[in-house]
Amino acid sequence: MESFSDQQSREEIISSANRARWELGVNFHDTVIESIYEDASRIARKTVVVEGGREAYSTDIAIDKIVTSRWLGFPIMFLLLALVFWLTVAGANYPSGLLANLLIDKFLPVLHSLGDWLHMPSWLTGVLFDGAYLALAWVVAVMLPPMAIFFPMFTLLEDLGYLPRVAFNMDSLFRRAGAHGKQALTMSMGFGCNAAGVVAARVIDSPRERLIAIITNNFSLCNGRWPTQILIATIFIGSMVPAAWAGLVSAGAVVTIAVTGIVFSLVVSWGLSKTVLKGEASAFSLELPPYRPPRLMQTLYTSLIDRTIFVLWRAMVFAMPAGVVIWLVANIHVGDQSIAEHFIHWANPFALFFGLNGVILLAYIIAIPANEIVIPTILMLTVLSANIVRAGAGTGVMFELDSLEDTAGILRQGGWTLLTGVNLMLFSLLHNPCSTTIYTIYKETGSMKWTMLATFLPIVMGLIICFFTTQIWHLYHI
Repeated sequence: MESFSDQQSREEIISSANRARWELGVNFHDTVIESIYEDASRIARKTVVVEGGREAYSTDIAIDKIVTSRWLGFPIMFLLLALVFWLTVAGANYPSGLLANLLIDKFLPVLHSLGDWLHMPSWLTGVLFDGAYLALAWVVAVMLPPMAIFFPMFTLLEDLGYLPRVAFNMDSLFRRAGAHGKQALTMSMGFGCNAAGVVAARVIDSPRERLIAIITNNFSLCNGRWPTQILIATIFIGSMVPAAWAGLVSAGAVVTIAVTGIVFSLVVSWGLSKTVLKGEASAFSLELPPYRPPRLMQTLYTSLIDRTIFVLWRAMVFAMPAGVVIWLVANIHVGDQSIAEHFIHWANPFALFFGLNGVILLAYIIAIPANEIVIPTILMLTVLSANIVRAGAGTGVMFELDSLEDTAGILRQGGWTLLTGVNLMLFSLLHNPCSTTIYTIYKETGSMKWTMLATFLPIVMGLIICFFTTQIWHLYHI
């Protein structure tokens, strides 16, 4: 059994080692590693004869001098990521429309006909078809195509050997923020899906920095939030300029929100590393792998089976009960108003204080299982709360409109302004993770404390940012 003096001596040794580590400076590890590689290279040059591989090795070095350079590294990285995002958004529109047409426009009436044939009561068909199934259909239609495009391209960059170069470029920024350079990889993965980004944090060995990466991954705009950003930017920001410039301005607004998320990720990482996750400085050696041709079959399997299907299945499991809740709150009446209307009218004064409205707050509460159903829920609640009449359709059912003008008209009839649109874009960036991500955070950390912090920290930040945005707006628009 260890005596008290032995334990005290061990703590003194650890304390002395920690003080010496900080006195040596944050670059000590890099210096040691560089000296080891320099000695190994010198020995190799004297003892190893390279035949046939020198040209390929020299090519790798030549490419790295460009993609990891001080002046070109970041522009190339942002251009590549922007290209991936653009291909994802542009390429997903058509298949998303096809899936929505098939699953909703074509198959939903078949389900209703089946319900009529079976003499099912209207409330049951509403819960099952207009609630659970419709939410499931929206998640599949909106989520599957972007993931099926983004994950293969991301995996392709990974197989080519470029993603380690991204970590190399971002290492200094994250290290200054008290985080790990590999957090750049988890952040990039979060642009496809935050749950996948949280799982990707396993590549970080340090438990402290892995927690920082997990907690801050929600600041990466996942594919479920891109439709909200693009739609709102097009309606409220793109419409402010001539039509020829509308697309470019809208895209610029969305990219600005995405970059803002990266900034918040760095700021919050720095704050966590100085407070609740303060600890020893950690360092890692990133050995850049050689560039290699992609393995297409393995890339497709990894991206579509291990990532896309895995994440989509979790989202589908959580979306169905959310659809039931959405239908119930919109169709169960207390007095002469539905539960949703009661909540919206009650929450409006509080929400307007932050430049939002009760519809947005309720939409984000009942759409926690999946960000993909936020816009259909907002449209349905806006129609419901503002008593907007839509020809040929009832109320209390999620929907999206084919015409951008119709969507804009409904939002504006519901009292939406440019300020509401800007704050929704900010709140879409800074709000709680979806239930799939929350569950994944808990599974990865095994801690309810860190899960709650990762869930509620973005909400608090989102409300604060929206509040100050609103005050500044009113200050200059009196």
